[in-house]
Amino acid sequence: MNNSQFDKIKNGKGFIAALDQSGGSTPKALAEYGVPEDAYSTEDEMFDRVHQMRTRIVTSPAFNAEQILGAILFEQTMDREIEGKYTADYLADKGIVPFLKVDKGLAEQENGVQLMKPISDLDETLRRANERKIFGTKMRSVIHEPNTSGIKAVVDQQFEVAKRIVNSDLMPIIEPEVNIYSVKKEKSEEILRDEIMKHLNDLPENENVMLKLSIPTKANAYKELIEHPRVLRVVALSGGYSRDEANEKLKENHGLIASFSRALSADLNANQSDEEFNEALKNAVESIHDASVNKK
Repeated sequence: MNNSQFDKIKNGKGFIAALDQSGGSTPKALAEYGVPEDAYSTEDEMFDRVHQMRTRIVTSPAFNAEQILGAILFEQTMDREIEGKYTADYLADKGIVPFLKVDKGLAEQENGVQLMKPISDLDETLRRANERKIFGTKMRSVIHEPNTSGIKAVVDQQFEVAKRIVNSDLMPIIEPEVNIYSVKKEKSEEILRDEIMKHLNDLPENENVMLKLSIPTKANAYKELIEHPRVLRVVALSGGYSRDEANEKLKENHGLIASFSRALSADLNANQSDEEFNEALKNAVESIHDASVNKK
């Protein structure tokens, strides 16, 4: 594991950009960017268009290492190039730490949660991630209801996979998202925190993880997790909140930094001039950085 990247993620003042929309979410991401579905006719063309979008973001002067600590990539993005370099190499040369989304999507809802689908090729993906100089990984589950057995299953699965990732010398980002529209969101967060703490307390001193969580209903509800010695960093997803709303909620949580996707790219459009695009991205980056670093 790269020690300078480890130190940057642990101690840096900034946030992590999420650029990991995959197959199912790609058409929506492109549509929001101003590229309708009739602009491409095959899946390959769709992924070409989304890589063009990501390339435009990553190469923008607004996408800078002073405010952005890391970026989460989709698997195809890892294997593609930006200006003649593999994406992770391009990011690293820019001073931004590369992560990779490794999950294969969500299973059907059961016991108030959605577990991850089986990751049948995980070992091969982790091998390739090391080959492509990826620092860490990310995997997502979703919690809809405060069902204790369901939440326990989510956390157990996440830590089981995380163990394999740690053994491959990569840093896992564990993402058990709590649906922000859940009626009993705060109760789900309490159960989730307790289940995560059990696993963290069982980790040996030489193993660390990161957590990616929905911004909690009660400010600083994840203080114990943020301060746990086995947790490198806790980052927050925007989860459907607008950027302004997500930023305001984030400011109330000390030690919690952003890892936003839609909230980062919401004002970007394929039809913007480079000047307009860079200015819109600059405004987004500055506001998210401010919310991650300056707390109420």
